[in-house]
Amino acid sequence: MDTLSYKTISANKATAKKEWVVIDASGQTLGRLASKVAMLLRGKYKPSFTPHVDCGDNVIIINADKVVLTGNKWTERVYLRYTGYPGGQRATTPQVLMGKGADRLMHKVVKGMLPKNKLGAALLKNLYVYGGTEHKHDAQQPKVIDINTLK
Repeated sequence: MDTLSYKTISANKATAKKEWVVIDASGQTLGRLASKVAMLLRGKYKPSFTPHVDCGDNVIIINADKVVLTGNKWTERVYLRYTGYPGGQRATTPQVLMGKGADRLMHKVVKGMLPKNKLGAALLKNLYVYGGTEHKHDAQQPKVIDINTLK
């Protein structure tokens, strides 16, 4: 037998079927929502998933200002960053990030769940976060997805 009867198909940029999806974040827990969004951005829910290719969907999150954090996480959870200077470690809380804009908190949480390389940076550009119910991507005809149905 010289050949196999099947071949493994790898997606590439030209063959990736990217869609636009809308997710309503009102009443959703922040971390659980972010992990599902990261999997959508990565394309892991698709049968044609390829680890080194951007084959995920473009995700629009609406009502991001209505996400839920349990317990005292709004004030007690700490996100650290470093300015690069001695003594330049800065700490912020989710409450401060949400005060600057609903998209800041969501971008920070989802970014932490994506690969830390050029692919992760490219995937993060496919995420659009809005605090209210309105978004400007009606021309792309996005599908509305219930995030609770995803595993």
